[in-house]
Amino acid sequence: MLAYHRFGPRADDSMMVRTENFEQQIRLLRERGYQTVTLAALVDGVRGQASLPDKALAITVDDGHASVYTQLLPVLTRLALPVTLFIYPSAISRADYAMTWEQLGALSRHPLVTVQSHTYWHPNFHTERRRLSDNDYAALVHMQLERARVVLEERLGVSVRYLAWPYGIEDATLRDAARAAGYTAAFSLGNRMISGSDAMLALPRFLVTDGYTPAGLLHALEHAAAPCPAGLH
Repeated sequence: MLAYHRFGPRADDSMMVRTENFEQQIRLLRERGYQTVTLAALVDGVRGQASLPDKALAITVDDGHASVYTQLLPVLTRLALPVTLFIYPSAISRADYAMTWEQLGALSRHPLVTVQSHTYWHPNFHTERRRLSDNDYAALVHMQLERARVVLEERLGVSVRYLAWPYGIEDATLRDAARAAGYTAAFSLGNRMISGSDAMLALPRFLVTDGYTPAGLLHALEHAAAPCPAGLH
């Protein structure tokens, strides 16, 4: 499972991937046998509820940057590439780097796009845990998980059941809170394949930056630790 953030003609920061590089990455992975599937299909495969092709690969994109609409949309349409967008809705139509609700709404209706939760405002739960009392921290976590789901469902008319943990931060307390808020799967980071021992609310994703050439990303995936027997990536 691959995690991206933003796209553009140049790699202006550490999370920016050149759009051309992204397209070349996907094309090479497909040439080498990787088959892109929806996140829902991959989750069902992890649960053992459905079969998956060998080297099944899900593509996720975090945060909701405007470049998802301006840069990624033409590529995913051209490649028939299913993508899941993990959105923190507090930024939509408010932050200058983010999509508008109109853009996100159009994407949510695209047959190749699924919109899911990235909490409400993308907190660092390590920082919040240190500065807040136990009760205040629990209230913040609940708000972040619940409000994000409710806002996305009400604004877009989608069903939100998946969550990407901000900064990949998760622990048993957060997993319990996500389960209580109605999430059935959640995703962290880890630059490794999914293994049979991973919790459904802490599935790893491979963070992709522009430093990966297409061949470099292929090599990294094929040599990543803890390969899953089912071939999930």
